[in-house]
Amino acid sequence: MNDKLSHFHVTILIYITQTGAVIITLPRLLAEHFGTNGWLSLLFVYMVVSVNLLLITAVYRLGKGKSIFEIMERSISKIILYPFYLAIASLWAMLGCLAAKQYVLIFQMIAFPTTNPMIFKLLIDILAFILIIKNVYKIAKAATVFFWMIVWMILLLFYFYGDFEWSRLTPFVFQDSAITLNSFFSIYLAFLGYEVCLLLFPYVDKRTKLMKAVQISNLMLTFTYVYLSIIAYGFYGYKHLKTLEYPLLNMFAYIQFPFVQGTENLLFGFLLFSIIITIVMYWWGAKEISVQILPLKGRVLAFIILFISFCISYIPKSINDTERWLSILGYAEIGLSFGLPIGLILLLLIQRMRGEAR
Repeated sequence: MNDKLSHFHVTILIYITQTGAVIITLPRLLAEHFGTNGWLSLLFVYMVVSVNLLLITAVYRLGKGKSIFEIMERSISKIILYPFYLAIASLWAMLGCLAAKQYVLIFQMIAFPTTNPMIFKLLIDILAFILIIKNVYKIAKAATVFFWMIVWMILLLFYFYGDFEWSRLTPFVFQDSAITLNSFFSIYLAFLGYEVCLLLFPYVDKRTKLMKAVQISNLMLTFTYVYLSIIAYGFYGYKHLKTLEYPLLNMFAYIQFPFVQGTENLLFGFLLFSIIITIVMYWWGAKEISVQILPLKGRVLAFIILFISFCISYIPKSINDTERWLSILGYAEIGLSFGLPIGLILLLLIQRMRGEAR
């Protein structure tokens, strides 16, 4: 691919990738784990993600833009790397699969309770396949189009200003909280998706300013989450938020248009544009890694990945099962997002000491 991603396209692509279905439960998670003014925890998570991005920036600069596969294969035998590649590809394939299943189950629950959810899952997989077989530049352009189709939804939060009360936020910070390491991880999962930028090194140049774009996308996501959470806290109060399974859906239902009934179904449907890019980027990442193992065409690998993922998606039957699987895989992804850059930095430093870096 001769095209290089632009700064703007990377910013939007990573922002959309990070914005997953967890946004509909985020205010409740904040209220459950962090109590009063739990939205402040988002700022702490933002700083931790920024540190992770600094590690990835170090990989990009020390490696002078070389792909992570080139960096690893210069010092480690492919025979040793193949199981590692397979583990990452499997992890990303399953994350994309379960993110789609979670969205489908929630959409079925609120709109089509009698319809087999796997029918919707199949349709989403077909849409994803159409994008995955394209190059990442076209995926980024699609993400930009989808961004403009959903960004207007932020303006809907003005609808709640009339019933918003600052007193519901209270002057206390993290009162009635149950802060644990698991609490932090449950919020951190909402920020995942930025780590796929590790695979974008060959598709950018100096003009792209890749890592600056990723930092901006992370800042945009944090602003979106904080703004939404403050509105939710001021509209419901943190005690009420704890009782709502999907606060964002309740907020959608509160919005009434004179020409539409069931606004929560319509507005939740728009979130599909964000979800589709999230699952496409994880599946695209799984395909890019699988290419290093199997000498097959990209279309064939994409079909194999989606077919296996679709079959596995039959196993979790309920939303609770799906979210439990997502949490377990999400914890593994958090470890990968830190461990992989650190490992690559060590390899690059060793290569530099041996005079192998070029």
